[in-house]
Amino acid sequence: MIALGGSIGTGLFVASGSAIATAGPGGAILAYGAIGVMVYFLMTSLGEMATYMPVSGSFSEYASRFVDPAMGFALGWNYWFNWAITLAVDVATTSILMHFWLPSVPGWIFSLGFLALIFAINIISVKAFGETEYWLSMVKVVTVIVFLIVGVLTIIGILGGGPAIGLHNYTVGDAPFHNGWPAALSVFVVAGFSFQGTELIGITAGESATPEKSIPKAIKQVFWRIILFYICAIAVIAAIIPFTSPNLLGSGAGDVAISPFTLVFKRTGLAGAASVMNAVILTSVLSSANSGMYASTRMLWAMGSTGFAPRIFSKTNNRGVPLPALIVTTAVGALTFLTSIMGSEVYTLLVAASGLTGFIAWLGIAISHYRFRRAFIKQGHQVSELVYHAKLFPLGPLLALALGIVVILGQDIQSVTHFAWAKLLISYMSVPLFLILYVYYKVRHKTKLIPLDEIKLDK
Repeated sequence: MIALGGSIGTGLFVASGSAIATAGPGGAILAYGAIGVMVYFLMTSLGEMATYMPVSGSFSEYASRFVDPAMGFALGWNYWFNWAITLAVDVATTSILMHFWLPSVPGWIFSLGFLALIFAINIISVKAFGETEYWLSMVKVVTVIVFLIVGVLTIIGILGGGPAIGLHNYTVGDAPFHNGWPAALSVFVVAGFSFQGTELIGITAGESATPEKSIPKAIKQVFWRIILFYICAIAVIAAIIPFTSPNLLGSGAGDVAISPFTLVFKRTGLAGAASVMNAVILTSVLSSANSGMYASTRMLWAMGSTGFAPRIFSKTNNRGVPLPALIVTTAVGALTFLTSIMGSEVYTLLVAASGLTGFIAWLGIAISHYRFRRAFIKQGHQVSELVYHAKLFPLGPLLALALGIVVILGQDIQSVTHFAWAKLLISYMSVPLFLILYVYYKVRHKTKLIPLDEIKLDK
């Protein structure tokens, strides 16, 4: 549920409409399908390492052990920064959503209130986090299932008060592939952002009671559910609403009234469709913030334990909660949120700087797994010794690596083709930040790529 909840959010409920408008139904389905395959291979790669060596530091620890400590250092700080900033973005978004019902109340009151709530959930215990995340994810899953049922009944003419729609909207204009490959490539980026959060399963492995059982089970289910939820939802939206509809272009949390989910529910006569979807999107944002708080504190705690961060962050309270890491993460999230109130420039730069860090983490997972498996075999082990082993090695991690690079390069394809250097710097800021962290640690500690036969595979 945590992996599912991490991948179902505003990317599906709101941004899926703009993906269909940009690339047409065929382009959107192709992009989400390809990224879904990439995520599956990443999940199986992470699953193989997480069941063999379940640690809270996850891919930072794996990169340090199987590739180069400098890479583990850069990935860890990169990922912590990503989720700390995402936490701030999410609490800022809650004020927009609450204004739907209470427009006269200052937005910062809602944001700070929700930040305090998420802090309280995470400070109680890991069980409190898990239970909260389970129920927040459940709301999203039920919403998507209801949407798919309503959508299919509308397409075949049972709901909606009109004749069967069928697949007519797939042939409107130049559909199904609107604007060709460049448009489809730009939607790859949107799809990639939508699936961010699935790697949380690797972070939770360190605190799972039975990772050798729960992680493989989760990975098997997540891929099929991602395909079901994303691909089927986009297929239903594209069938009911033509990609030429201007309503599909709304892609922000404030556009809940023209969320494709809202439009489909309205078409079937659901009273208060916008209000219902606003509540669902609010739970999505809170789920993302809750997961972000958990992931970033565990990453900082793990780095404190390995020496990548000050040792104080390795301390936990009597309930096992990494309190110093939690406090610092909350403070960074709160300070980032305050920059959004005081001035948009710093806030925009911080958000841009965290933009590609999730994709960089994915590349780190693919590289770490490729090296892990090769070292495992070279040191005389058999794949059959692994509790869970990734399918189609080495194709899986290499394909994920290639697609990840395509998504990163396609982040701002217009600025690349027009040589807009100022916009390029903002769009790709995450990449030089990662390289600076990597080079800093490599030069200071004189690390090197660990030879395969010297990689420590002891747990």
